[in-house]
Amino acid sequence: MERGDITVIVDTLSFSSAVATAVHHGAVVYPCATTDGLAALAARYGAEVAVRRHEVPAQGRFSLSPLTYVGVAPGTAIVIASPNGAVCSAYGRGAPHLFVGGLNNARAVAAAVASLLDATDLSVTLVACGERWKAPTEDGALRFAVEDYLAAGAILSHLSHSRSPEARACAASFVGARDDLGQLIEDCASGRELRAMGYGADAVHAAMLDCYDTVPVMRGERLERLHP
Repeated sequence: MERGDITVIVDTLSFSSAVATAVHHGAVVYPCATTDGLAALAARYGAEVAVRRHEVPAQGRFSLSPLTYVGVAPGTAIVIASPNGAVCSAYGRGAPHLFVGGLNNARAVAAAVASLLDATDLSVTLVACGERWKAPTEDGALRFAVEDYLAAGAILSHLSHSRSPEARACAASFVGARDDLGQLIEDCASGRELRAMGYGADAVHAAMLDCYDTVPVMRGERLERLHP
């Protein structure tokens, strides 16, 4: 982000999927890097705070579950904290252009990125956020998340611009896995965790390729729909 690249935040399970769903239905999202600032940020913007999945509906209407945003009233403002996607989005506000992408909106995000690449001399960085272990291992708290790698590859597969070897390999991985995305997302480590908690439908939703033509873009402190 310090290089001044176009930045795409990819956190498939579940920040990217939740944000894409919310923004597609007309909401705006304020990503928060820490739960300590949630109430203050919500009060500042007249927003609702997204709660933990199991706290819906007793303590709030919204969570990181993308399904909680289906049918949200247009203009609804929501503050979301998450240890990966929201953190990266909040710290990435200084990027000249910041988008949130996943499998749900891969083609649309790629089109937005391609338009900027054609019109500017900027480069693009896709941030595959990874996942945090519930209990950190000796290798650290962050683990590789195949769902983010595949979603980044889905976006990259639509870009015809010059790509790094790493980006080419990522796109090729998506192309090879495209026909089995649903099973892969459900059975990956994060998908298994969601199913164990009773939220397997979130993984099913996150694996829906290009179900939205919506691109969440950062404007100030909030993510809103990119308009042509």
